Amino acid sequence: MSNVFIIGANGKVGRQVAKQLSGSSHDVRVGLRSKEQYADFESLGATPVALDLEHDVASIQDAIQGSDIVIFTAGSGGHTGADKTILIDLDGAAKSIAAAEGIQASQFIMVSALNADSPETWSDSMKPYYVAKHYADRLLRESSLAYTILRPGGLTDEAGTGMVTTDPTSTDETTIAREDVARVVVASIGQKSAYHQTIPLLTGNTAVAELFA
Repeated sequence: MSNVFIIGANGKVGRQVAKQLSGSSHDVRVGLRSKEQYADFESLGATPVALDLEHDVASIQDAIQGSDIVIFTAGSGGHTGADKTILIDLDGAAKSIAAAEGIQASQFIMVSALNADSPETWSDSMKPYYVAKHYADRLLRESSLAYTILRPGGLTDEAGTGMVTTDPTSTDETTIAREDVARVVVASIGQKSAYHQTIPLLTGNTAVAELFA
């Protein structure tokens, strides 16, 4: 059993992770900005904790204190501008990494984006998002943490298949269901074979259960 903390639990991937961990042997806490969101997660057996990524590192460290595994699924969302993308996807991630180092977390799982290291593929409209993901990932790789960086392609709300590929060159697929991204997050928890790995994710032909076997 691990003490798991989900940052960004109210997002679509984070909520899927919380659902899939419901009833597991893990002790799950979720960082939330609004107390109105607490009941939804309490019904899943998770413990809500007040957390605002725009606050300082010390407040984030206080929130995640006692966690073994820190999962970062936070994002500013498509309805916000570049300023919020930088504040949440980059600065929020950077502070969360520092906070996780401060508590000596055993693993930090980052949900990033496919092609975050390939600037030549970034469109002008999405550039702030990819810049944020690129530098957040770099900070995590340069940290003292055992990291797992997951880089999904285009995210869909379709039902997951439980089948993925980690080799984008092997498929014409460009998307993956959020449910399957969450499955990979859950499967990677505490798996040493997932430590210090940066993993592309698309819908494919490999069972999630086999990824870290």
